[in-house]
Amino acid sequence: MITSQSNARVREAAMLAQKGKERRKQGLFVVEGPRMAAEIPDDLCQSVFVSESFLAQHPEGDVWRDAVEKKGYEAVSDEVMRYMSDTQNPQGVFCVVKQLSWTLEEVLHPAGEEPALLMVLESLQDPGNLGTILRAGEGAGVTGVIMNDETADIYNPKVIRSTMGSVLRVPFIRVSDLAGTLAEVKNAGVRLYAAHLAGKNNYEDEDYHEPAGFMIGNEAAGLTDETAALADALVKIPMAGKVESLNAAVAASVLMFEAARQRRNHAR
Repeated sequence: MITSQSNARVREAAMLAQKGKERRKQGLFVVEGPRMAAEIPDDLCQSVFVSESFLAQHPEGDVWRDAVEKKGYEAVSDEVMRYMSDTQNPQGVFCVVKQLSWTLEEVLHPAGEEPALLMVLESLQDPGNLGTILRAGEGAGVTGVIMNDETADIYNPKVIRSTMGSVLRVPFIRVSDLAGTLAEVKNAGVRLYAAHLAGKNNYEDEDYHEPAGFMIGNEAAGLTDETAALADALVKIPMAGKVESLNAAVAASVLMFEAARQRRNHAR
């Protein structure tokens, strides 16, 4: 059992949890908790650390104990687990994982029969919003997410926790040239809709049966004028009361699930 915070492997794992620069340098990220650990493909899992209290609470034969034992693990003291984790109450399982990789081609042409349904994110800063969009996106049948470089680090542990595992299943790419990428998206036959206060049509009045993408901007500033101009249509979500707009993740969810509703009804 590792009991020292100065252990080289422990210090490296802690740095991955704390520093985006270190995650980018090594091409790794961290996942915490037995549920998400069980979902990590074996070929992506680099190492697993399990706390002594987790081992005490989960005897042999327990489903979560079996999941981590299958991957192989290093036991650590509770103090070491707290040092590695970025949460106040660690769940007792800490995994170092290879970063995932997809191409624009894979995002544009999903493996299933459904037409593409994309989320395009420009400069979202809140990790919770980003993680929630991936989680809701999986539930709504989103086939891919495109983010610009100014969007929050998708491998931030806060984002990873918010996705509840969807980060392992929803294809995503990060691009330095968002305008150029969107030109390729449009050339591939995807119609882009920008959530915008200047939208002429309510979101439910559009037709999302064909390949479609929703564009969501920064929490405070929204989409830049340059990016909004690339949309095929500006859509709005009508508000009651004195509310002017919705949280970015909520707005994204409303749009994604409207597309999902239309596609379900179309398939009947």
